[in-house]
Amino acid sequence: MVSHRPLLLLIGAAVLSACTVGPDYRRPDVPLSRSYMTQPSSATAGTTASATLSAWWEGFDDPLLAHYVSVALAQNLDLAQAVARIDQARARVGTADAALLPSASVSASAARAYQSVDTPVGQLLNATPGYERWGTEYETNLEAGWEIDIFGGLRRQREAALADYSATQAAAVATRLAVAAQTADIYVTIRGLQARLDIANRQVKTQEELLADVQLLYTKGAAADYQVQQAQGSLDQVRATVPALNAGLDAALNALDVMLGSPPGTHRAELLAAAPIPAAPSISGMGTPADLLQRRPDLIAAERHLAASNARIGAAISEYYPTISLDAFLGSATAAAAGTLFTGGASQAAGLVGLRWRLFDFARINADVDEAKGADAQALAAYRLAVLRATEDVENSLSSLVNRESQAATLSHAESSLSKARDSSMAAYRGGAASFIDVLHADETLLQASDARAQAQTESARAAIATFKALGGGWNPESVQPPQAPTARSGGKTAAMAGA
Repeated sequence: MVSHRPLLLLIGAAVLSACTVGPDYRRPDVPLSRSYMTQPSSATAGTTASATLSAWWEGFDDPLLAHYVSVALAQNLDLAQAVARIDQARARVGTADAALLPSASVSASAARAYQSVDTPVGQLLNATPGYERWGTEYETNLEAGWEIDIFGGLRRQREAALADYSATQAAAVATRLAVAAQTADIYVTIRGLQARLDIANRQVKTQEELLADVQLLYTKGAAADYQVQQAQGSLDQVRATVPALNAGLDAALNALDVMLGSPPGTHRAELLAAAPIPAAPSISGMGTPADLLQRRPDLIAAERHLAASNARIGAAISEYYPTISLDAFLGSATAAAAGTLFTGGASQAAGLVGLRWRLFDFARINADVDEAKGADAQALAAYRLAVLRATEDVENSLSSLVNRESQAATLSHAESSLSKARDSSMAAYRGGAASFIDVLHADETLLQASDARAQAQTESARAAIATFKALGGGWNPESVQPPQAPTARSGGKTAAMAGA
């Protein structure tokens, strides 16, 4: 009898000395400045409200805006897809966990056959006294197998799956932030378009009154025909701005409905009543550029993708080394009655130690390792670029916020002055001290200033939204956690059920 003790000792020693090949991951250092170049100030816009990064939409002090953001976070279909991708990534982690654990399967069969006597085998059996052409066979087996991860290829694959899972979680959070920001941005756009429509409609009414006055003077011979035509042309110009604004408002209302996961027109009625453009709140807890590495989910996702690509290098390198697997077979088979299936004579068993080594396939393994290293270099460059673009995004958003606030404040002051100038020019025209051209010019200038002020207020609020998004506001960074590895007991049960 051949002793298997040396082989078993060899396998045991290999398991005890198991190593994980490939480079261990370390998050790369990315040089960042200590502070942002632009520091926003709420004093520019005259606001006193403050918003925290975690729930920044509440800082706009607009209940309807906060409500729509909450609805979007619950019903948006882009976010639903992102959550579904998390489930897929979690399942891949389960597959990688199961590969490290033994698997087992159970099989059973019962067969009844009728043997031909015209074949060589049938002729031989038919010559045997007492031969029955009908035959029955029963069999049941339990099979188990385990691939011993000596060099860590499976552990590297699991490491990559865990990193991909965390990246998918972070990507879902990034989608959540984008949904919240886009919903708020569309809502602010709607309020801005409504404000511009109100300005245009009020100007149309003013121009209609002016036209009526000029026509009255014309009938009395106190005004020339060209003045009537100028008044009519100015009125038509103002009227022409209304359809374009209405078209933009309709598009924004439809876009908001889609963001909320509902058909266009669902929320139109509750938005018809115009409301003020939400004022941009000040930002508290802005942090430093280095904080973006932990706050921005897209950077976390890029870093986790880098960790996954690093782990796949080890998985590729592990193919240089042999793989050892253990398989066992225990069962019972009989051609007699089913009652004899589990008797001693019907028992059967087998054991197998397998060795797989791609000894003559190193050229292909070299190519796989080079491909994994190339993917890792690409992921590293993508991560560094993502960090640079994130800081650029914040700097641009802060600059836009500060300058838009300053612009809105200046235009508000200009609108007030031009409104007084328009009233004075009209009074002077009626008193004969100013020409009709002066009145038309004052009207046109006031309309432009009022419209520009409404646009600046809208863009100021949108810039604040973009800043909150760029800073990674709207979530808790601790929410992205890797899944826990299953215990040997629970993992073994899962593997056994999968094998069955």
